[in-house]
Amino acid sequence: MVSDASYRLETLAVHAGQEPDPLTGAVMPSIVLLSTFAQQGPGEHLGYDYSRSGNPTRATLEKCLAALEGAHCGLAFGSGCAATTALLHTLRPGDHVIFGDDVYGGTYRLFHRVMEPLGILFTSIDMTDLNALRGSLTPATKMVWVETPSNPMLKITDIQNTAAVCKKDSIRLVIDNTFATPVGQQPLALGATAVVHSTTKYLNGHSDVVGGFIATNDQDLEQELRFLQNSLGGVPSPFDCFLVLRGVKTLPVRMQQHLNSAADLATRMQAEPLVERVIYPGLVSHVGHETAKRQMNGFGGMISFELRGGLESSRAFLKALRVFTCAESLGGVESLAEHPALMTHASIPASMRASLGITNGLIRLSVGLEHVEDLWTDLRSALQSSTRRLNFHNNETLF
Repeated sequence: MVSDASYRLETLAVHAGQEPDPLTGAVMPSIVLLSTFAQQGPGEHLGYDYSRSGNPTRATLEKCLAALEGAHCGLAFGSGCAATTALLHTLRPGDHVIFGDDVYGGTYRLFHRVMEPLGILFTSIDMTDLNALRGSLTPATKMVWVETPSNPMLKITDIQNTAAVCKKDSIRLVIDNTFATPVGQQPLALGATAVVHSTTKYLNGHSDVVGGFIATNDQDLEQELRFLQNSLGGVPSPFDCFLVLRGVKTLPVRMQQHLNSAADLATRMQAEPLVERVIYPGLVSHVGHETAKRQMNGFGGMISFELRGGLESSRAFLKALRVFTCAESLGGVESLAEHPALMTHASIPASMRASLGITNGLIRLSVGLEHVEDLWTDLRSALQSSTRRLNFHNNETLF
């Protein structure tokens, strides 16, 4: 079976965990759409008894994604939030979690509105500052949660040095690798305890699945997670697993196009008068550029930028787009644009958004697979439309 480290990631994406069907020769795994499996006697079965506990299509996906992350094991879930919830349920009341101050709004909501009332303690810090991490550790700290690149400010955290800090006190380090993907970053090889993904995004890549995934080499954590996966029940359907497997086969090729186009567009955006700043790890102006060069393979397909004129300017920009679609989510073949303050990060308090730089003028782009010149024409046209709208508004105000 193609699953070991002797094969490169492009080969693993196509073959890992998958062999042609021995009965039919089918080169894609079957979709096992059922809930229950026959047993020869009580507790005597062929490895599966009930699809919440395990399903052949899900097992194939788990083996494939684990191979991409260089992991001993992988567990698939019904959403990225379900995967996050399972990891958080390895904690007990009084346990302390340190997390990056720039995380996906749904993660922040889970931390503070779901788990905090159950007695889990949370502290948010700038994860790019190792001294801030050291100063936030307590005897109760059991987990450190990092997004890198982060969402939506694309902060870059040094995984290896963060892992060294955590290892001294046997603290589990979880890396959300959704933005980078296994193609762009290998957190377990850099010392992380676990990697979490929203498979909804780049891994699936076609905007037709909601799913999540966890990879780890920690066998104790694996046993805890397998129990929680079955007990909490937030598992994906066999059909969703099949769709993610289909998407993963082209992941390395897709990611190359995503990051090539994103790098091109980010460079061009810097020269636009309406653009206050462009945030992209591939730009030398990005504070985490050198760290990203060291630990990433490419700089990803996500760009954030701030427009002059605040909310009115950003609204006009988003409404004028034609190739980019104004929508939440990311990582699909189509290009998306969104307004973090009103959309993906609306659940984060306004004061915290302001302190992070998530202003009313901030736009986040997920650069898709369309031709880069068509994408640039669309962005330029929307910028010009926003500029006209802003100038009209200013003239209106003056008179």
